Amino acid sequence: MYVVFNMSELSNKQIKERLQHLTTLSIALNDIKNIKFLLERILHTARTITNADGGTLYRVSSDKKYLEFDILINASLDLHFGGSREKSDKMRSIPLALDNGEPNLEAVVAYAANRKESVNIEHVYDTPIFNFSGMRRFDEVYDYHCQSLLAVPMLDHNSELVGVLQLVNSMDNSSGEIQAFSTTDQLFIEALSSQAAIAITNQELILQLEDLLESLVNLINIGIDEKSANTGRHCQQVPKLTMMLADAVQSMEEGPLKDFSMSANERHELWLAGMLHDCGKITTPVHVIEKATKLQTIFDRIDLIDARFEILGRDAEIRYLKQLAQDSISPQLTQELHLELESLRSDRDFLAHANIGCERMKDEDLDRVMSIASGTWVDYKGVTQAFLTDNEVENLQIRGGTLTGDERKIINNHISVTIRMLETLPWPAHLQDIPEYAGGHHERMDGKGYPRGLRGEDMSVQARIMAIADIFEALTARDRPYKTGKTLSESLFILGKFSLNGHIDPDLFRIFVGKKVYLQYAHKYMHGVQIDEVDESKIPGYLT
Repeated sequence: MYVVFNMSELSNKQIKERLQHLTTLSIALNDIKNIKFLLERILHTARTITNADGGTLYRVSSDKKYLEFDILINASLDLHFGGSREKSDKMRSIPLALDNGEPNLEAVVAYAANRKESVNIEHVYDTPIFNFSGMRRFDEVYDYHCQSLLAVPMLDHNSELVGVLQLVNSMDNSSGEIQAFSTTDQLFIEALSSQAAIAITNQELILQLEDLLESLVNLINIGIDEKSANTGRHCQQVPKLTMMLADAVQSMEEGPLKDFSMSANERHELWLAGMLHDCGKITTPVHVIEKATKLQTIFDRIDLIDARFEILGRDAEIRYLKQLAQDSISPQLTQELHLELESLRSDRDFLAHANIGCERMKDEDLDRVMSIASGTWVDYKGVTQAFLTDNEVENLQIRGGTLTGDERKIINNHISVTIRMLETLPWPAHLQDIPEYAGGHHERMDGKGYPRGLRGEDMSVQARIMAIADIFEALTARDRPYKTGKTLSESLFILGKFSLNGHIDPDLFRIFVGKKVYLQYAHKYMHGVQIDEVDESKIPGYLT
């Protein structure tokens, strides 16, 4: 809609200059990734093309009910709100509909938005069909006079409204007087607005896809968390610690890692890799992830063994009472019963302790399990059974931890599954290293890790960083079903040993300690009782 327009034409030179501005903007729109800078560049180019004193850019709200103020620039008033600078609370959103539900055709930008038509006005306050109360308040506050105005809807490739670009007070190049926006001005701004709308839409689609990707990552972690709240927290904490250590490494000005650096995209890539580093655990059976004791499956089978001890004790007492019924009271018989019950209690306590898996089993402990297993008990059918089944013996003879060899393979397989899952995805160029970062956190510097047996030189710095974050979080975590969280000094001692035996990168470990990354993480995420005094001079591998 042309309310009023000026038919004065531009020289060929001026048209050529404007075409050059449009071309330059078209190229820039593909390169600018920050939406705030993008909007700023759009408004700046629009003002330059039309020699407008001021301009405002509005975008449609997510609920399609408002035009939300994004940026205002006015040269003569030296004002710049929004974009790369702070917004002003004086610049309010404009409703696209009235209280009665009818389209808002009173505000000029809402008119342009609802009708999807340009509005070109030579003398603002001589035009009675629009409500310019907001513009009048602006003029009063800043002692300004809005005279000419051009409002152009920004429509994307589907003719969907993205926003409205409003320009005020076109200035004559020669006299500096305010003039109306010409027909050529309007055509150029309509072309610019169309380009800008498509660029904004593309940027928003990219951001939406990135949000969708992160949401899918969180969806996977929610699935893991539902299986195991312990593992779920681990998936959230490892990326946080990974980024802390990465930042510390990037700050180094000397040493073997002084040249390490990451762009914003590379940081995002590492963060996502951290979030996905254990995604393969979604396939790991719950009873293996949550195995808190050696005999635990769906339930802890130590209760079955307790019941057998109860039966053996009861059988011993029954034999004793039967003997008493036949013979007189015998001190020797009473002593034998006492010794037998005491032996049963001792064996029962031993197996209960062994079942926890908190201490490494000695050879004599393994022999004692076999000795107990060689005993027998009579089940409810009267059938004599071995006191411990082969599976119970296998589990109770685990030297350290709670997992059997087969269960350890199942747990370790999660990283192979993680790699397979991640390598099947069509990652864009700026995220293509995620499978390597996430899939390398169980590899070792000496090549004895899994699943690929890579050596330190075969792994990226990012993968080696994540390996340290993964181990430290696991050591300090208090929510594991099979252990308590270690203190800072205990965790650093173990990690230091790992730096010496070829498990983790010693250079990264020294940065981890020297830059106090461990303390930064501890104060944010560890329980106070775990944060003890650390004597860094006693940490293995740190000062060597």
